[in-house]
Amino acid sequence: MDIQRSILIVALAIVSYLMVLQWNQDYGQAALPTQTAAVSSVPGLPETAAATSSDDIPTADADGSAPSVATAAVSDELIRVKTDVLDLAIDPRGGDIVQLELPQYPRRQDRPDVPFRLFDNGGEYLYLAQSGLTGANGPDARANGRPLYNSEKRTYQLADGQDQLVVDLKFSEAGINYTKRFSFKRGLNPECSAKQQQQKKTGCINGDGYQVAISYLIDNQSDAAWSGNLFAQLKRDDSGDPSSSTATGTATYLGAALWTAEEPYKKVSMKDIDKQSFKETVQGGWVAWLQHYFVTAWIPAKDDSNVVQTRKDSQGNYIIGFTGPALNVPAGAEAQTSATLYAGPKSQEHLKTLSPGLELTVDYGILWFLAQPIFWLLGHIHALLGNWGWSIIALTIVIKLAFFPLSAASYKSMARMRAVAPKLAQLKEQHGDDRQKMSQAMMELYKKEKINPLGGCLPILVQMPVFLALYWVLLESVEMRQAPWLLWITDLSIKDPFFLLPIIMGVTMFIQQQLNPTPPDPMQARVMKLMPIIFTFFFLWFPAGLVLYWVVNNVLSIAQQWYITRKIEAATKAASA
Repeated sequence: MDIQRSILIVALAIVSYLMVLQWNQDYGQAALPTQTAAVSSVPGLPETAAATSSDDIPTADADGSAPSVATAAVSDELIRVKTDVLDLAIDPRGGDIVQLELPQYPRRQDRPDVPFRLFDNGGEYLYLAQSGLTGANGPDARANGRPLYNSEKRTYQLADGQDQLVVDLKFSEAGINYTKRFSFKRGLNPECSAKQQQQKKTGCINGDGYQVAISYLIDNQSDAAWSGNLFAQLKRDDSGDPSSSTATGTATYLGAALWTAEEPYKKVSMKDIDKQSFKETVQGGWVAWLQHYFVTAWIPAKDDSNVVQTRKDSQGNYIIGFTGPALNVPAGAEAQTSATLYAGPKSQEHLKTLSPGLELTVDYGILWFLAQPIFWLLGHIHALLGNWGWSIIALTIVIKLAFFPLSAASYKSMARMRAVAPKLAQLKEQHGDDRQKMSQAMMELYKKEKINPLGGCLPILVQMPVFLALYWVLLESVEMRQAPWLLWITDLSIKDPFFLLPIIMGVTMFIQQQLNPTPPDPMQARVMKLMPIIFTFFFLWFPAGLVLYWVVNNVLSIAQQWYITRKIEAATKAASA
C-alpha cells in the first residue's frame, strides 16, 4: 500500500512539473512588440499619436493654465537617426522624439534582432519626449499649432570612426530663425570586441551614448525683441510596463519622479497625478519617468530656475516636465538654450554624473542601505570573475562567512535540542495531555541544558533583510538583465525556465529540516514538513539569481549544521558514557 502511494505521489509530482513547464512556455515569455520592424521602417505617425491637443504644451504663465493652440497637423514623414546605441525617430512637427529603440538591449533574449522599444508613438503604447519654445513669442505656443521643421536629410546615421552626430532642424517665422539641434555621441568603445560589447563589460559601453543634447538657437533678425521659454516633458499613457520580464508581473515602480531641494528623489505616481497636479520651482534638478531597468529623464541647466510640474492632458496621458526661465533676445541678436535627454538603462555609475539624485532612480526600496553595499560588493566580485552567476555564489560565501559566528551559535542551540529529544519524549509520556505541566517541564529542561528554544530562528531572521535586499538588487539592476550563468540559466534576472533551481532549493530545505530537532507539537511538526513544498512553490517565479543565492546558502548551512550537530552529539554520548 505504501509503495502504491509513493508511486502515485511521484507520478503526480511529474505531471504537475510538466504542466508548469507547459504553462511557462505558453505564458511565461514577454510579448514581442506589435511593430517588430526597426524605427527606420516606420514612414509616419498615426493621427492619434501625432496630433497635439490644446493642453499638450505647457504655458509660461504664472497661473499654470494651458495656452490656446490649435491642433497640430500630422507630419508626412519622420526624421530617422541611428547611432550605435540608439535608433530613434523625430517628428518634424514640433521636433519631438516619438520613437526610440535600444539595439544593445534586445526585447527578449531569444530574439536578439528585436531591440527593446523605449519610446513609441501609439503602436504598442504612447510614450514621447517633447520639447519646444513656449511663452510670449515661442513658436510652440502659436495659434496655428506647433512649428513644422525642415532638415537637410530624412535619415542620419553615426558612421564608423565618427564620435559625434549633429542633426539640425530649422524653422523661420516673422524674421526669427530657429534651429533645433540634436547632438548624439558614440556609446560603444571600438576597442572592445563585439562579444564584450554585448556582455556590457566595464568600459565597453559609454553612458554618454544614451544622452541627447537638445539645443535651441534663436537668431532674431526682426525689428522687435524676442521672448520665450524652453520646455521639456515626457508624455505617457497608462499602459503597463513593457520591460516587465516575469510571467507574474514585476513589482518595480512605473511612474514619474523628480528632484527637489527637499527630496533628491521624489516619486509622483500615476495615482498621485490623478488626484492632483504637482507644481514647484526648483533650481536645476531633473524630471524622469521610471520603468523596469530603464529610465528617461530631462536634465535642464543646473543654474536655471525651472517650474517643474505634472498634469494630464485631455486624452488622459500623463505628463511630467519643466519650463525654464524666460529667454530674451534683442533685435539683431542671437541666443541659445538647451537641455539634456537621457533615455537608456538605469546605470548608477553614469546617472550620478548627470545630475545629483538621478542615480536614486535605481530604486532598491526601504532596504536600500543594505542593497547599495551588496550591489557594490557584487560589482567588484564581477569585475574579477566576469560572470554574474559565479559572482552571486562568491557573494553568498562572503555573506555566510560574515554571519558565521551567529549561525554557529544558532546551530549549536538546535543541536542541543536535538540531543535532548529523548528527554523531551519522556516528558511528553510523563505529563500526557497536561500542556501547562509539559511547558513548565520543557522550560526547566531548556534552562538546565542551557538551550535557547528560539536560537534556531536567528539564522533565518538575520538573513531575511539581506535576502530581501538582494532580491531588489537582482530585480532592479539592469546589469542582471539577460545575464547568463551556465547551462540552462541564460538570464539570472528571471525565473528558471525549467524550475530546476527551485526544486533543488526545496530539496536542500528538506535536508536541512532533517538536521533540525522535531517540534514537540504534532501540528507544528506537520507544518514544518510542508515548508519545503510551500517555499519551492513560492520560489518558482523568483529570479534565478536569487534562487541560486538561496541554494548555495542552504548547502553551506547544511555543511555547517551537520558538522556542529555531529560534534555536539559525539560530546553528549561521551559525557553520558
